[in-house]
Amino acid sequence: EHPADLVLTADGAALDARSLRLVARVLRGDLAPDALTPLDGPLPPDLCLDGETRRLASALAVTVGRYEGAASVRVAVPVPARDRPPYALGALDGYAVFTADLSPGRTVADLLATEPTAPAEGDDPPGPALVAGDAHGDGDGPAGLPTDPDALAVPVHQVRFVREQLAGGAPNTPLSALDPLNSAESAEQAQQAKQAQQLALGTPHRAATAPLRIDEVFAAQVAARPDAPALTAGSATLSYAELDDRAEELADGLYAHGVRPGDLVGLCLPRGADLVAAMLAVLKADAVYVPLDPEHPADRRERTARDARVRLTVDDPAVLTGHPRRPAAHRGPATGPAYVIHTSGSTGRPKGVLVPHANVTALVDAVRDDFALSPDDAWTCFHSAAFDFSVWEIWGALLTGARLVVVDHWTSRHPEDFHALLARERVSVLSQTPSAFTLLAAADRTGGGLPALRLVVLGGEPLDARPLLAWFDRHPEDRCRLVNMYGITETTVHVTAATVTRREALAGSRSVGRPLPGWSVRVLDPHGRPVPPGAPGEIVVGGAGVALGYLNRPAPTAERFVPDPLDPAGRRLYRSGDLGRLLPDGTLEHLGRIDDQVKVRGFRIEPGEIRHVLLEDPAVSAAAVTVTGGASGDAAAVRIDAYVVPAPGAVPDPGSVRDRAARLLPPHMVPATVTALPALPLTANGKLDPARLP
Repeated sequence: EHPADLVLTADGAALDARSLRLVARVLRGDLAPDALTPLDGPLPPDLCLDGETRRLASALAVTVGRYEGAASVRVAVPVPARDRPPYALGALDGYAVFTADLSPGRTVADLLATEPTAPAEGDDPPGPALVAGDAHGDGDGPAGLPTDPDALAVPVHQVRFVREQLAGGAPNTPLSALDPLNSAESAEQAQQAKQAQQLALGTPHRAATAPLRIDEVFAAQVAARPDAPALTAGSATLSYAELDDRAEELADGLYAHGVRPGDLVGLCLPRGADLVAAMLAVLKADAVYVPLDPEHPADRRERTARDARVRLTVDDPAVLTGHPRRPAAHRGPATGPAYVIHTSGSTGRPKGVLVPHANVTALVDAVRDDFALSPDDAWTCFHSAAFDFSVWEIWGALLTGARLVVVDHWTSRHPEDFHALLARERVSVLSQTPSAFTLLAAADRTGGGLPALRLVVLGGEPLDARPLLAWFDRHPEDRCRLVNMYGITETTVHVTAATVTRREALAGSRSVGRPLPGWSVRVLDPHGRPVPPGAPGEIVVGGAGVALGYLNRPAPTAERFVPDPLDPAGRRLYRSGDLGRLLPDGTLEHLGRIDDQVKVRGFRIEPGEIRHVLLEDPAVSAAAVTVTGGASGDAAAVRIDAYVVPAPGAVPDPGSVRDRAARLLPPHMVPATVTALPALPLTANGKLDPARLP
């Protein structure tokens, strides 16, 4: 007789089967199991997992852990009814819990010594998970993986192979060495993973030309079109030659105030011609600019300036005028730093990211053809200079000969006024965070047309595409292209790009597309190994956008900027701390921050999924979700709160919104409260500001 095998089903129930061949029958519905209930009382004294069952439970836990990136996996072990044969399918007394500790340092011997325990009072069966039929082996199962969106698909042949490793491996073998993709039986799966990685890797170090400095490329635009409009702020427009002359004068002033090559210069100026000219002046002086947003509190600006050890802070450009010409000097290489932008850190202390010239010029070059960037374009400068989206806006325009339209702070906070400016200035390239674009799209319903707008770049935070359907009604895809771009300050603003279509909006796609030419993406497990296609892991970025590191912070730099083991030249990768997964076609899905994941009874809570459901409510135009209390590990302490903005003309009842969500979400993901707000609070960078939610 064959020992009992264990299978977890999509609803969290468990089966003991005579063979893994029976898995396919479960998937077809031939053996639809009843949901298990916890044991009524203590474990039977004679319950002891035999070696084969223990290995199978362990193999399933290891494989699920690999797909989930989990350090602990719970497996339901069926407890047979006392009056039935040991391997017969049928009624069960209940289930015990086999909890596999997969944390670093654990060995095969540690895992196989694990004993089942009775489930805690009120506990639910482990799940959801699903073992998929083997498309290669038994011939009686469906090819490919099941499509149940609530189930984790675990290929049978991978579970089987891990079981073989457990049976034949040395007791002191680290669990991290058990790899479902390392057997001949799973060779095709490994090949699929390799192909997906290759699609995502792109051409990591390609550059159309030799690396160039930002000010070099700008100088070429000045020479080519000196009289063309470069920048509009309010009612004034500067030509390329005028902007260049202004920057030269300010660069002379910087030299007069002691700024020398390599120095860091703080710029505390509002959005406008002076700010852009000052940025150019710093670069012309072969120095490094450090934006200090005047809208930020003074204490924060001072801390940022101290952290960067700036030579000089410019808050009034007049002090830089009227000085003698600086002596001619050789400028540094394109690989030298151009700017430092500070990002929020988990410690509460912002980290300055040091980005070289070549990264910025490579970014513009990477998208120039795909986005059809030309001198005929007009771009907005909407974002704070302390937010890296501004790097894309300012240099994307000025390095392609386009006109930059500065959006003042007041206009950036009033969507109707902003919409009017877009129409008046005939803006063709617009960059927005999804939160800010939601407000603009609402104003667009009554604000008239935007006939010149041809490209909208969305980035800075996760995108929910479904609210864009109304935008597509007014702005067809063939006239205005929407592009969702995933990016990180440490990898020079953008990493991937995905054109958003009506079809993808209807499907609720979370794809952020493929890497830009010259950038690369890998999805790795905690041990640095590629995860299987579809499995979550850490997004790791390489190629032309990787920054120089964190300013004056060697320890965090060494932790996050790591050598690329596949690159003989020793170039570095950036460990993003973001969770993502590669699909078989090589596209990337962004799943949130690794350190923000909250689980309840083994279920991962995805705030994005809750938000998706809320946004499907016709009475809701915008939504935010907060999850608190998950750090303690106490499920009872986890609280989910939702905030919704009414759709135009709608007056949503929070109770009705919650009731609808409860019909569509599993119980552990239903918000405890739903609060209606006139608008979601945004940061100065246009992102959602959770701290200001009531």
